[in-house]
Amino acid sequence: MRALVLWADDRSANLGVRALGAGCAAMVRELRPDAEVEFQNFGRGAAPMPFGRTRSLVKERVLRRQGLMPWLSTFDLVLDTRSGDSFADIYGLPRLRRMSSVAELVHQAGVPLVLAPQTIGPFDTRQGRVIGRRSMRTAALVMARDSVSERVSRELGRPADVLTTDVVFAIPVPEIERTRDVVLNVSGLLWQDSPHVDASSYREVVMNLSRRLLADGRRITLLAHVLDSKVADNDVPAVHEVARLLEAEGHEVEVVVPTDLDGVRQTVGSAQVVIGSRMHACLNALSLGTPAVPLAYSRKFAPLLGDLGWPHTIDLRTHADPVAGVLEVLERTDLFDTAKQVVATAAETRALARQALQSVV
Repeated sequence: MRALVLWADDRSANLGVRALGAGCAAMVRELRPDAEVEFQNFGRGAAPMPFGRTRSLVKERVLRRQGLMPWLSTFDLVLDTRSGDSFADIYGLPRLRRMSSVAELVHQAGVPLVLAPQTIGPFDTRQGRVIGRRSMRTAALVMARDSVSERVSRELGRPADVLTTDVVFAIPVPEIERTRDVVLNVSGLLWQDSPHVDASSYREVVMNLSRRLLADGRRITLLAHVLDSKVADNDVPAVHEVARLLEAEGHEVEVVVPTDLDGVRQTVGSAQVVIGSRMHACLNALSLGTPAVPLAYSRKFAPLLGDLGWPHTIDLRTHADPVAGVLEVLERTDLFDTAKQVVATAAETRALARQALQSVV
């Protein structure tokens, strides 16, 4: 069996995207251990043409000069991740159109298309809703990873076939010794101007939280979850700037810039607690039984984590005092017990996804 995973890969600088790829591959191999799994992301993969422009994809659908359709036809199954949270119009209609054009090509090639567990919506524009509805109707299977996404799918007239959770919980769990205290993931996306949260406010939260933790005698490890690249929102410069500012105040902190997905999982798995601005920094942690406090900047965080029984999301957009909110969570004595229950709940809901995928495979 040959399976293609879209919009995720094992080489992305964004380790959340790598987690999506690894999780989808693990889902397939749970059913077909000998399956051959390939990845295709923006400009990465074995496709005979890049997936960079919607116009080129539409042209190929009609003229078929680049060989994309025959290449897609070599697969028995395509899992469309939409990068986890891009099946929406919040990142702009061009991105939604491009991804949906590839889904149309898969459907035209006669290969079963599965919308892998992901956030569905929000669709705040009429055109976004039209594109979203069409994509779901051409899918052989639609999986929502949170209850709000399931509701959006119903509102668009194509209810999700299964409500499950993120694919990170399908990745094998290694044995890791807990040698670190607080692992703090700083987001390069939020450290600079963005449409999500005010950058200066985010910087203030990170610095004040770090100072409070250090004053309380906690040990901090600063973690990059998006590696250094030409993409401006990578975490590495932000992590190093926080370290520099804290060290200038006389504090000592550890900085970890992993080289791969295993490295970041080893780091979060070694912690007593993770405080993360990247959702998959938190999900990687929770999948390993490590308590994680998300500093959320979008809708994708709270519904997914709440469905798993993890109520400790601090929403940077609405919380009156995020620093106090995090410190209040850290005072709880039941965090490890609750994280253990999250893993058990994820296993139950993943069983539903596995059963649904079996019907397509």
